[in-house]
Amino acid sequence: MFEKEDIIPLSEDVFRLIRDVIKDFCGLYFDDSSIYLLQKRLTRRVRSHHLNDFRDYYRFILYDKNSEEELAAIMDILTVNETYFFREQNQLKAFSDEILEELNDKNRDRKALRIWSAGCSTGEEPYTIAMLINEKPEFAGWDIEIHGSDINQRVLQAARKGMYRKNSFRTTEPYMINKYFREEDGSYKISDSMKQNVNFSYLNLLDPFKMRFFGKMDVIFCRNVLIYFDNISRKKVIENFYDRLIDGGYLLLGHAESLMNISTAFTLKHFKNDMVYQKPPQKGINIRI
Repeated sequence: MFEKEDIIPLSEDVFRLIRDVIKDFCGLYFDDSSIYLLQKRLTRRVRSHHLNDFRDYYRFILYDKNSEEELAAIMDILTVNETYFFREQNQLKAFSDEILEELNDKNRDRKALRIWSAGCSTGEEPYTIAMLINEKPEFAGWDIEIHGSDINQRVLQAARKGMYRKNSFRTTEPYMINKYFREEDGSYKISDSMKQNVNFSYLNLLDPFKMRFFGKMDVIFCRNVLIYFDNISRKKVIENFYDRLIDGGYLLLGHAESLMNISTAFTLKHFKNDMVYQKPPQKGINIRI
């Protein structure tokens, strides 16, 4: 950590310039109260490039040939990634007991299921999805694809490793821990059988071109991610999700999030256990790419 006198000063005007570059890059928005946070966390990046001050750093992230790599490094420093297994259990119960039952009937002929965890952090959410599906014997022999994406390279490395401390299991039943994890040196490693169904990749949710490589999805989880975006960026992300979902597919947001004043393209479907957003079903055959 830097001592207070070692932190490079960040003026309000340069803070707003850097903030806007970050927002345009990935949608992450910092209000004026965040100036000291950026000053403290990014001072080391300014020094690592041997720059004089934050104004030079602003020019660097705007014009340097390696600016995208630097912005990715900034994401590793600034994004918050607190999560745990089986988070928001009512919604997961709606997914497990109701949405999966519907998809089992809907996709019975092709026996395939594609689910995306957008903003997957260290992997607890996509691995939770994998475990819930595995607990359903009716999906045995199906082609299950679960994709986890994040803009933070550091957390993706942790997700691929699949090693977790006890704080990741605050709402996990002992049965699930015993069945799907192996204890190693005080940590718990996810089983290989769960890892083989989950793929992790770096993705900027504001990049519609790269999102197309994911193809069509039956369900998209994007929980507690949009709260960090400004409204314009939220609308862009939701439009991209709409394009990636099959007709009748589901979008699961965090309980603190809604599509109010963002999109009217989705309908709110009431299940017994929770309410989730659905891309309206269309008559005829779904075309999948």
